[in-house]
Amino acid sequence: MRELPFSVENARGDAVHGDVRFVDDHRDKPAVVFCHGFKGFKDWGPFPAWGRALAQAGFVAVHFNFSYNGVSPDTPTQFTNLDAFAQNTYTRELDDVAAILDAVAANALPEASVDTDAIGLMGHSRGGGIAILQAERDARVQALVTWSSVASFLDRFTDEQIEDWETQGYTDVVNSRTGQVMRLDRVLYDDTKAHREKLDVLGAAASIDVPWFIVHARDDTSVDMAAAERLAAANDDALLLEAEGGHTFGGSHPHEGSVPGTLQTVWDQTLGFFTDHLT
Repeated sequence: MRELPFSVENARGDAVHGDVRFVDDHRDKPAVVFCHGFKGFKDWGPFPAWGRALAQAGFVAVHFNFSYNGVSPDTPTQFTNLDAFAQNTYTRELDDVAAILDAVAANALPEASVDTDAIGLMGHSRGGGIAILQAERDARVQALVTWSSVASFLDRFTDEQIEDWETQGYTDVVNSRTGQVMRLDRVLYDDTKAHREKLDVLGAAASIDVPWFIVHARDDTSVDMAAAERLAAANDDALLLEAEGGHTFGGSHPHEGSVPGTLQTVWDQTLGFFTDHLT
């Protein structure tokens, strides 16, 4: 098993840091790129273990941090760059994932050998919405998986948040795990409105023409199951799995001990899906 860090530059000149995991047997392998969600990061909880599971199953696993997600290579599990977090936007995240896919498709990841005709994309929560948008417009993506995905971006802003942005230029969110108060500047709201067509998750969902596996838990209190049902209704070919274990299927941060059974079920089903469609 090889686990190597890398960084690429997006179209805005921002550094996007990631890790690549693979079993080194000198063969080209299908790749799976993973997008984390809001207030998330590539090293959250069981995400690194998921990358190892992908690698052991014969994939090149690519995990990365969105460039403005608030963590840095020096503090990979702590939000220390809150100014960047405040300035993040969905269009910036699309630039990030495009840069990662550029590197994968160019076989430019350190020491990994990718079958560039077999690239999968997946995302959790907000990262699921980003993955849907990218998959719809990027012919390099040959299979899509979304875990606990949102079905929209603009509609998730609350009236209170919009009032904050319009009156004081920022709104605050609280990280329930750490207690940190984290600012979101008005640029997120303005950028989302300005690019509402580009960021139309349901519209993109209707046009997805590659195999797509939607996984969502009925007891998800962060993103309601109705979001998954809306996504599945938008695309007759998408496969919907009703899972258990809430928004993270039983996973938590930090990840200690064995993988919860509810999460292992999701992993097994996801591995089977990617194996069927990328190998």
